[in-house]
Amino acid sequence: MFFRVSKSGNADFTNIQDAINALPADGGMIFISSGTYKERVEILKPNVTLIGENATDTIITEGYYALEMMPDGFKRGTFRSYTFFVNANHFKAFNLTFENSSGFGTKVGQAVAVYAEGDDILFKNCIMLGHQDTLFTGPLPLSEKEKGGFTGPTENAPRRKVHQCYEDCYIEGEVDFIFGSAAAYFLNCTLFALDRGEEVNAYYTAPSTYEGQEFGYVFESCKFTGNCPPRSVYLSRPWRIHAKCVLLRCELDDELIPEGFFDWNKPESHETVQYAEYKCTGSGANRSHRASFSRELTDSEAAAITRERVLSF
Repeated sequence: MFFRVSKSGNADFTNIQDAINALPADGGMIFISSGTYKERVEILKPNVTLIGENATDTIITEGYYALEMMPDGFKRGTFRSYTFFVNANHFKAFNLTFENSSGFGTKVGQAVAVYAEGDDILFKNCIMLGHQDTLFTGPLPLSEKEKGGFTGPTENAPRRKVHQCYEDCYIEGEVDFIFGSAAAYFLNCTLFALDRGEEVNAYYTAPSTYEGQEFGYVFESCKFTGNCPPRSVYLSRPWRIHAKCVLLRCELDDELIPEGFFDWNKPESHETVQYAEYKCTGSGANRSHRASFSRELTDSEAAAITRERVLSF
């Protein structure tokens, strides 16, 4: 099944969610013409492919945020703040911008642009714009630290190991702006950290990799940059203590804090995390002051971390 969406009305639908709802249970393909689509989009069917006309001009945007009060008297929270939600296997997105427009986390809290949960997920040539918690690579951790902390669409879903790929993408944010438990492979992506005027402005990642899971986040040939002052951004901190984040041949700017990795005041994580780099370049790549619980991979170790292995199903 194939549908077209256009704001002009010269298509099958004028909004994206109506087109998704019209797809059969086994999925299909949707082409989205350039335009700004102010709507929350949810995909629960497998085998759905979204193709935008142009990544910079085909925009899905909303502005929900964690500190927003809901009709039930509770705050919305992180996992009900998303603009785009996919909870299905074999999903693909090309040439699209996904935005949470609510603003800096210092004012609105967490605000998810993309909530991606499912196996065999691909985002290629996409832009993800947000501030705190821009991209959630589900599933959730095995248990929450505070009651109600996982309130949202998959809080009661089975926890499983899933594989996701992000290729040629631009991802922007501040605190923990890529987070979650998936085995996720990032190739040729740009990660852009936003200056929020604090001593520590951003953490690019906050993995919650499951214990015994071979891979967490793998970044290959990616650029870690932003508009922050020098020495004010960390590469990663562990949302859960078995976090894994590996950088292969990435370019690191001088905004990076020399330690590179922060333990989030979890000294027990020093024995359980896998934080590693391999032949990274740039003014932030000097490992002489890196955190003691991170390391440089050997040639043979790096050669064993391939796209095929990370995304094996």
